[in-house]
Amino acid sequence: MKAIGYRECLPSEDPRSLIDFECPEPVASGRDLLVRVEAVSVNPVDTKVRRNVAPEPGQARILGYDAAGIVQAVGPDVTRFKPGDTVWYAGSRVRPGTNAQLHLVDERIVGRKPRTLDFAQAAAMPLTTITAWEALFDRLRLPRADGSADQADAGTVLITAGAGGVGSIAIQLARQLSRARILATASRPESRAQIEALGAHAVIDHSKPISEGVKQAGVRWVERIFSVSHTDTHFPELAKVVAPQGGICVIDDPGPFDVRPLKARCAALHWEAMFTRSSFETADMIEQGRLLDAVADLVDAGRIRTTHTQTVGPIDAEHLRRAHAMIESGRSIGKVVLAGFR
Repeated sequence: MKAIGYRECLPSEDPRSLIDFECPEPVASGRDLLVRVEAVSVNPVDTKVRRNVAPEPGQARILGYDAAGIVQAVGPDVTRFKPGDTVWYAGSRVRPGTNAQLHLVDERIVGRKPRTLDFAQAAAMPLTTITAWEALFDRLRLPRADGSADQADAGTVLITAGAGGVGSIAIQLARQLSRARILATASRPESRAQIEALGAHAVIDHSKPISEGVKQAGVRWVERIFSVSHTDTHFPELAKVVAPQGGICVIDDPGPFDVRPLKARCAALHWEAMFTRSSFETADMIEQGRLLDAVADLVDAGRIRTTHTQTVGPIDAEHLRRAHAMIESGRSIGKVVLAGFR
């Protein structure tokens, strides 16, 4: 089968940084699904691994996490899916990636693809959706609205880098599933427009002191902060606005920063890593499949929209290198997708 991978850590502009090659077709066993990959998207983690994690000598490592496709075969212990089902998922860091025609994935981290999205639109969403959902509802414990008139106020949520892949879905989930007031950060006009269209109540310019922007938005302090990027740069400002007994959830790989300002406010610092469940095969790893099913329902009901913004071409090394470069620029909005093999 066709696959795309790398043999050495190189800049994305180097033609050898990602290469096309052939490899044997995998076989489903246990709780695995064998999925024919129809579309993939590229995330910052793809580029970080390519730059920093060298494959074994003489081996090619297949990257890729987000995928949407069709189940071709199932292992003997599979109970949730059957051949012919259309699915979406974010894969695992401890298994070969999705940049291949056929891919093995544990059924517990797989959801049914939304009926109203094509494969490219669906492939844009799983990794960022799982990350945002777990950060908001599992780590920061944002109360989910249940429709009752007397439900307690959920306070304010601040989401940094709101126009990126994770921020774009986090804003939507918080708006659709909670009663929180949502602040999100951006600096460019196009990013601000994206955030406002997704449902943020106010946009904060992160090129200026965030605490000043929060104050200008009429907010005294923020109960929950979702720090998506540049945490080490923004942390002193985030520590100024986090509420007493509030929390900050971090997903990037920041440099050192001083957490001591949180002590006086008894504020919590959380880490979100969406690959934890699949990497350690935790007892609750099926929750990722369930949340993807729940979001599929929201998409099909018209309450959540895809964060897909561009399909750069078919799934091959040339287009994948281009997508990696776009992500590495730090200026992409939404998600970049590749669709179809040729």
